[in-house]
Amino acid sequence: MSNLVKFEKRDDHIAIVTLDRPEKRNAVNAEIAAAMDRLVKLTEADPDIWVVILTSSNDKVFCAGADLAEVSAGNGKKLYTGDGGFAGFVYNQRIKPWIAATKGVTVAGGLELCLACDMIVAGDNCSFGVPEAKRSLIAGAGGVTRMPKRIPTAIAIEMIATGDPISAERAYAIGLINRLVPVDQVMDEAIALARAITANSPLAVREGIAVAKQAATLTDEEGQKVADTALARLQTTEDYREGPLAFVEKRPPVWKGR
Repeated sequence: MSNLVKFEKRDDHIAIVTLDRPEKRNAVNAEIAAAMDRLVKLTEADPDIWVVILTSSNDKVFCAGADLAEVSAGNGKKLYTGDGGFAGFVYNQRIKPWIAATKGVTVAGGLELCLACDMIVAGDNCSFGVPEAKRSLIAGAGGVTRMPKRIPTAIAIEMIATGDPISAERAYAIGLINRLVPVDQVMDEAIALARAITANSPLAVREGIAVAKQAATLTDEEGQKVADTALARLQTTEDYREGPLAFVEKRPPVWKGR
C-alpha cells in the first residue's frame, strides 16, 4: 500500500494503521494522504474489520501535521484528497469506529487526526495543542471546529488563542482523551478498548455512534426520531435476533455483522 503507512489486519476484527515516517516526524505528504484515503475505503469495505486503530511508529511524536517542505514546494493541495480532506482522513466518511493510539507530541495536524477518530488512547508522555495561531494560521482541518465539541468551550478557545499545548494529564481531566496509560502500554490499551467494542454487535456499535455524533445538534424530539430510525434498521438484521437468543440460551452471542 505505502512504505509510509503500514497496515495490519488482525484475526479479531481489528485493523491497525501505523504512520511510519519517523525521520520526518510523520509529517503528512502526498503519499501519506493518498494511502490514508485508500485505507479508509479498504477498512470500510471489509466486513471482517469492525474497529481500526491509528497509531505511530514513533514513540516521541504522533504526527507533526503538514509537511512544510511539500507546502513550500507548491504541493500543498496534494496533502488533501477529495473525499478525505487533510491527510486523506479528517473528513472521510466512515461508519466504523477508529481509535487513535498516540504517544509523544500530538499537535496541529496530528491532533486533528486524533479528533477525526472516535476515541483516543494516549501515553503519559503526550502533549496536545493547536499552535497554528503562532504562525498566523488556524487549525482548519477540524481543530477549531471539533475541539470545542470534545472539551469545554472556554478551554478550547484558550488553546486555540494561545497556541500553547496541554499535558496528557490535563487532556484526560477535561475529557479530550478516553484513556491515559504509561507510554509503553498505549497499544495494549488501545487493543483492549477495541476488543471491548468488538465484543458487541458491530451494527449496533455503528448505529449508536452515528446517533451520538448527531445528538449535540438535535432537540430531544429530533434525537428520538433519529434513534428510532436507527433501531428500526437494526431490527431487520440477523444480529438483532442473535442478541436476545444468546441471552436466553445463556451463551456468548455470535455476531455476523449483518
